[in-house]
Order: sequence, then structure tokens, then C-alpha cells
Amino acid sequence: MRRALSLARRGVGRVSPNPAVGAILVSRGKIIGEGWHQKAGQAHAEIRALEQAKKQGKSPRGATMYVTLEPCSTHGRTPPCTEALIRAGVKRVVVACLDPNPSHEGRGLKHLRAAGISVQTGIGRLPAERLNAAFFQWIRTQCPRVTLKAAMTLDGKIATADGQSKWITGEVARRHAMRLRHSMDAILVGRQTVEADDPSLTVRLSSSAHSIRKPLMRIVLDSRARIPLGAKVLNDDMKHMTRVVVSASAPAGRLAALQKRVEVWQSPAKTRVDLFWLVQTLGCHEVTSLLVEGGGEVHASFLEAGLVDEVAFYYAPKVLGGTTSRRAIAGKGATQLSAALRLDQVRWRQLGMDLGLRALVVKSSL
Repeated sequence: MRRALSLARRGVGRVSPNPAVGAILVSRGKIIGEGWHQKAGQAHAEIRALEQAKKQGKSPRGATMYVTLEPCSTHGRTPPCTEALIRAGVKRVVVACLDPNPSHEGRGLKHLRAAGISVQTGIGRLPAERLNAAFFQWIRTQCPRVTLKAAMTLDGKIATADGQSKWITGEVARRHAMRLRHSMDAILVGRQTVEADDPSLTVRLSSSAHSIRKPLMRIVLDSRARIPLGAKVLNDDMKHMTRVVVSASAPAGRLAALQKRVEVWQSPAKTRVDLFWLVQTLGCHEVTSLLVEGGGEVHASFLEAGLVDEVAFYYAPKVLGGTTSRRAIAGKGATQLSAALRLDQVRWRQLGMDLGLRALVVKSSL
């Protein structure tokens, strides 16, 4: 199953809104076929493993299939994998985790058992569920999983008073953050971040395995449509993936100018963008994961709305100090310690001279 999970990870950033799935076919203790889901609408991992065995002249009859997610049993863009396994004569199927869709959960396994195939579940369940946490959440809520990311000094600053932020963390931490971005469907910043940094908001990884990915949707929160019209995200080769989100009170003239360049979404709220509406809208557009990269006011807004599921913080061994340098999280903040944001399943990682923290947000603390 570890090998199947390793294969599944290759699909991260490529197969959304489908889950990342890996499968291996074993006969007499040897792998005779393996595969992973490479793109939505294309063959699933189980089918690729069966096809590889066939190309190598190996028969799947009597073999065991190890797969990281319950095989599908419905006709969609591809035929059911359960039917292919039954036809191939696979004797045993070992599944890491079940389909999260309540209307599908367990149905594929039922079909396999009805055909006389032995089924075992739960082997590698936790890492398999973590791998597809965003997919599971999107299926159950129709909203993306929201990760808040920030690179900061030890005193929680993301920039100097005049906006200098390149670079707070070192190269190792920045590469790690880029791999995090690679795993996401969409990235979000505020207008002030665009004004200060003019970011590209793209995935920049040299590895060919990472370079072929689903295009990243780029979202800019801009209630009054004041984003500079010369910004990269409005004019580069990926501008078709940019969405500028404005409020209902955005000036018509500014809206018209933006709409000539990129797609504009208008929130029903009059003063500020309704973040609940935005997250639901993203879910409707098959965005299963959203990376919020701030700055501080945007971070605070998402936290105060209770929309953050996970945080990814990068700490550099530096101290900026000062009352005017920019904080990773602005807003009013908690007035009592009991109201402080609490984190769970905290994982620390040494990244060169920096430290990376990844943790789940305890929703009851929001």
C-alpha cells in the first residue's frame, strides 16, 4: 500500500476535482502492474495497473489489487473500475479508504464481494485520507478546503512598514512553499498584495513531474476594483485563470476596465466581499482547495469568518519589531486568551535555517 500511496501522490495538483489515486497489481508476491490517475476524465489508477500488466504479458487473473481509494462503481466520464476488476479475474482487492460520497460509499466494495472477490479495507487509511483531504471535504460540503499560508519573522511580521518582504525566508522554505502551492487548485491574495509585490501567483518548480499540472486559479480580493490595470495577473499569459472579486458597490467604470482583461466576480455584499459566498462559488467551480496568501487583513478576515481549515506558517530566524511593520494576521484579534485560535495535529519541519509549521485549525476556537 505504501507503493500505491507513493504513486497516488504523483497526481496531486494534476487530477482535481478528482482524487489522487494509486494502484498496484500483485501476483505471487511480485508487482505485475501499477498505475496512478493522471488527469480528470482519463483512465483511473486501477485501469492503468491492469493495462500495464497486459502490456507486460502478465495475467491479472487470481492477482491482488492494492488501491488507495474505493474503486468506482458508476458510469461517469470513464466506465466503472469495479466492472474492469471483475472481468479481469482479480481475486482480492485491498482498499485504503472508502469513497467519501455518502451515496457511493461502500457500493463499489459490495459489487466486488457480490462477484466473489475478497475485499479488505483500512490498510493505510489515515495517510490515504490525508492525501485527499481537500477532495473529501469538497465532496461532503461542496466547498474547498482553505489553507492559510504566511512566511514571517519570529515576531510574526510579514513585511517592513513600507512593504519590503523579499525575502523573509530562505530558498529551502520557499521551495517547500512552492510545492504547497503546486498541490492547490486556487490561490488568493488581496489587492494590497498585488500593489506591493505585483506577484505572478504561478507555480514555479523545475522538476518535470511538477511542471505538468492543472492551471492554478488566481483570485484577487478587491472590493472597490482598484487593482492596478498593469498588474501581471491581469496581463500575463495566464490571465484567463485570474478572477478579480469585487463587491456590489464597485464603480461601474472600473468594472468595465477589468472585464476587458479578466473575469470579474461580483459579490452580493455592498461594502466588502462576502467570503462565505466566495467559498461556495469556488466550490461550484470545482475548486477543491484554496491557498490564502494574504496579507494580514485578508488572513484576519478568513479567520474571523471561521473559514480556515489549516495553516502553513514559515518562520525565519529574524526579528523585525516595531509597531508599524506588517503582521501576518491583522484584525482586532482575541480579547481573551480563552478565545485564542487553537491548532491541532501540529507538524514542525526544519527547512534550512527556517521552520515550517503545518496544523489543523480547531474550529471551536474561531
